Amino acid sequence: MDPNAVKSTLSNLAFGNVMAAAARDYQKEVLAQEQAQASSSVNEEVDLDELMDDPELEKLHADRIAALKKDAEKRDTWKKKGHGEYREITEGDFLGEVTGSEKVICHFYHKEFYRCKIMDKHLKSLAPKHIDTKFIKLDAENAPFFVTKLAVKTLPCVILFRQGVAVDRLVGFQDLGGKDDFNTRILEVLLIKKGIIAEKKDEDVEDYEYDSTRRVVRSSAIGGSDSD
Repeated sequence: MDPNAVKSTLSNLAFGNVMAAAARDYQKEVLAQEQAQASSSVNEEVDLDELMDDPELEKLHADRIAALKKDAEKRDTWKKKGHGEYREITEGDFLGEVTGSEKVICHFYHKEFYRCKIMDKHLKSLAPKHIDTKFIKLDAENAPFFVTKLAVKTLPCVILFRQGVAVDRLVGFQDLGGKDDFNTRILEVLLIKKGIIAEKKDEDVEDYEYDSTRRVVRSSAIGGSDSD
């Protein structure tokens, strides 16, 4: 027999044995990984079951569901009372509207006054965001009794009601920088500070301070123009 052939055959056998051993080792490693994954999955299932049986977690979950349900009921009640939108009312509706909700913002306006239109724009933007407060508007020309009763002399005039009682008011743009191009957020912060709307949790109240010596009051008296 050719010595070289014998040597080649032995080499091939040795290589074959090495490959077979490597294959066996690989199979063992794959099997070990599968077993480890299966064990981990079982542990996770056990942990999840334990969590589901935790009385404290169950109570937290139940409390959260109850809170969400209560909030939903409140929103439904508010919507039935006209909250969530900026609505126009008549003088005949006025008493029922301001006494029918805990917090009400009523804008006395004149349809021809430019600044009243600016206030309309901002209040309309805030109404859906602050559903716990009612936002309404009343044409001052068509509500002479309440204009007199509430001493509304300058427009726009935004009166704030709590439990049917007028507690504060915004006259013209005096508290809004005395200019027409103020941001809605400035009005929102002012109303938050006055306690008629609530700050949302995802926002920070910013302080807007104005130098009173620089204010330019350009509000209009009823029956007059709303510009300088």
